[in-house]
Amino acid sequence: MRVKTILCRTAQETLTSVVTDGMTIAVGGFGLCGIPSELIRALHDSHATDLTVISNNMGVDGAGLGLLLESRQVRKVIASYVGENMMFADQYLNGDIEVEFNPQGTLAERLRAGGAGIAGFYTRTGVSTPVATGKPTEVFDGETYLFERSLRADLSLVHAHTADTYGNLTYRRTARNFNPLVAAAGVVTIAEVENISLEALDPEVIVTPGIYVDRVVRVLCPEKHIEQRTVRPHPAHEVGGVQ
Repeated sequence: MRVKTILCRTAQETLTSVVTDGMTIAVGGFGLCGIPSELIRALHDSHATDLTVISNNMGVDGAGLGLLLESRQVRKVIASYVGENMMFADQYLNGDIEVEFNPQGTLAERLRAGGAGIAGFYTRTGVSTPVATGKPTEVFDGETYLFERSLRADLSLVHAHTADTYGNLTYRRTARNFNPLVAAAGVVTIAEVENISLEALDPEVIVTPGIYVDRVVRVLCPEKHIEQRTVRPHPAHEVGGVQ
């Protein structure tokens, strides 16, 4: 049974007595959107090694989970996309890290199933592809399905917009992405948040109930990278005001 959520002062403090070598750590975010950047930096500074990281991706060179690749703290990656990180590609091709690729929906469902206490599930995604290698299959209604095991993590790190003192979390728009799934899949879950409400959040807006969250740290000015900046001319600078 989980204890009451602990409010911590710094990202480093939240990881004290929690992180150890060889852990499996799930991390929220999509690209650099919604990542727990301060917790990732604190994990980097912990010098923990031999880590297995579960995440949609491994950030980019020099930012996000890319920091852990630079310091050679990662042994294995379970992800669905890693194309923006050249260091990841180099380490994988050199045999320095193990990679378990997942279709993105399968990764999301593996995390959801882990958080729900479900051992695994069948899906048509990945049948007759390298993803299916070594995995059991079953036929339902004339269609072949692939069995996928759920995912649980020793530690989950997430970013949320607001928490209350009970550890209930809400997210802001697309920064929500994988964070709720990751939060539920952790044996221990730590949330980096931008705001802490002293009043209990309205149950109708809570996305992650506090029962899943063990520690919360407020980050006043979280680092928010723009992975790929895409812009268009301002209307005032367009000929005749027409794009």
